[in-house]
Amino acid sequence: MITKDDPDYIFEQYKGHTIASHKNNVVGKDINNLIIVYRSDEFPNHGFIIGLDDSKLSGGRKSVPHNIDDARGYIDWVVETRQKQAEIKSENNIVDSKAYDLRVNKGMLPTIDITGHTFYVDIRMDMLRPKDDFLSKGIVFSDIGNYYDEDKRTYTIPYNPKTHEFQEPDYRNIKELPKDLIAVRFPSERLLDRIGWNRHYGFELTHGLEKQGLKLQFEAKQIPWEKTFLVGLIKSNLKTEKNLQKAEDKQQPTQQNKIKQKGRKL
Repeated sequence: MITKDDPDYIFEQYKGHTIASHKNNVVGKDINNLIIVYRSDEFPNHGFIIGLDDSKLSGGRKSVPHNIDDARGYIDWVVETRQKQAEIKSENNIVDSKAYDLRVNKGMLPTIDITGHTFYVDIRMDMLRPKDDFLSKGIVFSDIGNYYDEDKRTYTIPYNPKTHEFQEPDYRNIKELPKDLIAVRFPSERLLDRIGWNRHYGFELTHGLEKQGLKLQFEAKQIPWEKTFLVGLIKSNLKTEKNLQKAEDKQQPTQQNKIKQKGRKL
């Protein structure tokens, strides 16, 4: 740890960095020769040792004890690399910037396409609200909590494509795969509308956007019933029905005997 007025070091400012070279450095390569580079706003807490203060006697460069060319070269590389990374990040955020303006300043809600019909992601109303279908109840998030997969952060729900609504089949009595319902999968409301989620729960509007990004259009995925829990449930219901039928069949002879006995008494 050194300070800006440390008498044992020579300091130089270069492109937003501070170069520190120990005064006792000698001509030639020595284990005690040090060149340390700091970002000026992080000095003296975080520094990077470039290496030995090597005079490189084998080359055409001048042999001096405080050869800071290596330090300047390192800083040039750091500055150039950061600039390129900033440009790449800026290019990648062009779409996000437009989406952010549309969502925050223009008030545009994200949308999700479910089998050809558009829904608005309306977190304020706690629902996926169908577009151009005012008779539909839509899909209310608080009604589909049991269908949420925390690991995948998705919902997989039974859906009626005619009414544009979440609709559960009769799980207790279902014996075959539904013909009027389909299974659809889509992301959680937090992923569908991070801006609306942040606003609703009191976070900064940009919270999570750097990692997640910002999209305004989504598409739900239709899932075959064969890949859902419904297949196992139907098998269970059929087995239960079969067992009940067997139990009824066993009771019938006993009931018939009782009827015959009563007849003899009469």
